[in-house]
Amino acid sequence: MKYLITGARGQLATEITGLLDRRSAEYKAFNEFELDITSASDVLSAVEGERPEVVINCAAYNAVDAAEAEWRKAFMINGTGVRNLALACEKQGAVLVHFGTDFVFDGTKGTPYTIVDAPNPICRYGESKLLGEMYVRDLLTRFFLIRLSWVFGSGEFSFPTKVLEWASRNRKLRIVDDQTASPAYAVDLAAAIFDLIGTGAYGLYHMTNSGRCSRYEWARFILEKTGWDGELEPAKSVEFDTPAKRPPYSVLENFPLKETIGYELPTWQEATEEFLGKK
Repeated sequence: MKYLITGARGQLATEITGLLDRRSAEYKAFNEFELDITSASDVLSAVEGERPEVVINCAAYNAVDAAEAEWRKAFMINGTGVRNLALACEKQGAVLVHFGTDFVFDGTKGTPYTIVDAPNPICRYGESKLLGEMYVRDLLTRFFLIRLSWVFGSGEFSFPTKVLEWASRNRKLRIVDDQTASPAYAVDLAAAIFDLIGTGAYGLYHMTNSGRCSRYEWARFILEKTGWDGELEPAKSVEFDTPAKRPPYSVLENFPLKETIGYELPTWQEATEEFLGKK
């Protein structure tokens, strides 16, 4: 089986290509400079030229706050770009694996969101990602649409990496305790994604590590495990002047992922400890 990967420099794509290398699988990976997914002609040329059986789209506009002002750019990459990939995959007969986000929900439900809950994004980033979902579901016959939340892994934009960097420069940190979700470790995601592809059970899924936590609880766990002896205080989202609203409770219910691939992903605590062990 041959794969085509977009957004090759991201956290998740790095783990996906690494796993493909270890499996000696055939693939072609494009970063954002090598393949602009907002260009329909470039996307079609790449898909027709490489003739993959599976396209895994890791290209995305993920700057949540910047998307409030740059919403056209966010909609082009997260919406129009996904449409281009969907049309090219349908023409080629390829399967598209595309990643959604917990930010398509408003976070007011108070219990984990299932795949049948109606999206209601409260920021431009969430709206742009929802547009991409709509194109996938409307234009494709065979697809895996996988919603993720709080993805972390290698790279400077990973939350654990940010926390450790903040802690190295400060004796006191304040982290919000009113945003709750489920962290998702890119290493665990990559393995589960390929297991899911292997089932041929196309459709919409939620995929995160097991359990849930607030940003504050996650930061406290990270700092305790690394022996930081500074002061960590809980804070509220309203205390930080961010352009974009965040859903307060966006935990994703992974059903029917376990029933499809046969196992649950490790807990977020186990995943975080594994990540920290590699630092």
